[in-house]
Amino acid sequence: MLLEIKVPPLSESVSEATLLSWHRKEGEFVKRDENLIDIETDKVVLELPAPQAGKLAKIVIKDGATVRAGEVIALLDTEAQAEEAPAPAAAVAAAEKPAEPVLSPAARKLAEEGGVNTAELTGSGRGGRVTKEDVAARLENRPAAAEARAPAVDMSALLGDRPEQRVPMTRLRQRVAERLVQAQQTAAILTTFNEVNMQPVMDLRAKYKDKFEKEHGVKLGFMSFFVKAAVKALKQFPVVNASVDGNDILYHGYYDIGIAVGSERGLVVPVLRNADQLSFAEIETAIAEFGRKAKDGKLSIEELSGGTFTLSNGGVFGSMMSTPILNPPQSAILGMHATKERPVAENGQIVIRPMMYLALSYDHRIIDGREAVLTLAAIKDALEDPARLLLDV
Repeated sequence: MLLEIKVPPLSESVSEATLLSWHRKEGEFVKRDENLIDIETDKVVLELPAPQAGKLAKIVIKDGATVRAGEVIALLDTEAQAEEAPAPAAAVAAAEKPAEPVLSPAARKLAEEGGVNTAELTGSGRGGRVTKEDVAARLENRPAAAEARAPAVDMSALLGDRPEQRVPMTRLRQRVAERLVQAQQTAAILTTFNEVNMQPVMDLRAKYKDKFEKEHGVKLGFMSFFVKAAVKALKQFPVVNASVDGNDILYHGYYDIGIAVGSERGLVVPVLRNADQLSFAEIETAIAEFGRKAKDGKLSIEELSGGTFTLSNGGVFGSMMSTPILNPPQSAILGMHATKERPVAENGQIVIRPMMYLALSYDHRIIDGREAVLTLAAIKDALEDPARLLLDV
């Protein structure tokens, strides 16, 4: 029986995905629940397990192709029996057979227009796929016509033996780039700054971190304090928690806080749902889980969707100051930075305090400077008197 292997359902906000790499070849046998291929969306990388054991009878769509939900990408023969491996001579003959280069549609069109022999091309894309850039490079390095005013520059000669590597952007990286450019082009982004004395939070954390971990089974970090402080400020200034929808301002009656996390595949922003209803322990547990899933590439599309406000902690990498970019369609994002001991003035005296710079980037189309400055001041006040977060005052 031939069983169709289809692209799994994608979220409503994701229309396409990219097939990364097949883990099995045509004719090979797979076990039930064995991962057949990784499928990359603009949010996460999904694993597609085999629904039953059998032989991968046909790969309908190759590596690197763009697919949609429900599209058939392979056929699985569930009644086939395992066979012996091919004789070494046959395997060698198959390996020696030259493979025809695979061109993307854009690359093939450019090659035809430029008269490039596609058989001579070497692909730099995933799985050796010839990209449009590969064809453009061949055209650029091709000797100039005799009637040209100046000879073409031989870039390979200029490069010499210095190495270069062309690596296609992952779909996730493409989507991140697209959204950041979208934010810059569509929103009127301004940033306001302040600084916060972290000593009160550090003292409270030092006093209770051991008891907290023993009681709740998770470490007490700093992010829970920032989440609580941000929610408190957003309740005071609802427009900072709102978004632009055409000519309307969409006010959200809930607080879904995005936590920016750096991973090997790029920046991801999992979302804490109803953060205003979570305890410190629940926030810390959720953030720790986000970190583990981001490292393993296991975050779900649902966990990465939505959000009304974002926290970005560049301080963990040593950043002292930055202007974070909005995460559309959100209208504000808080940038946190490294805590450093600095001299500050208190009551006419110079004292040393652990200080952190805060940056609030906001969409000036709906948020005025007053609301932005006061929101950041409210976050600062809550962190410098964390008892207010516990008492909700």
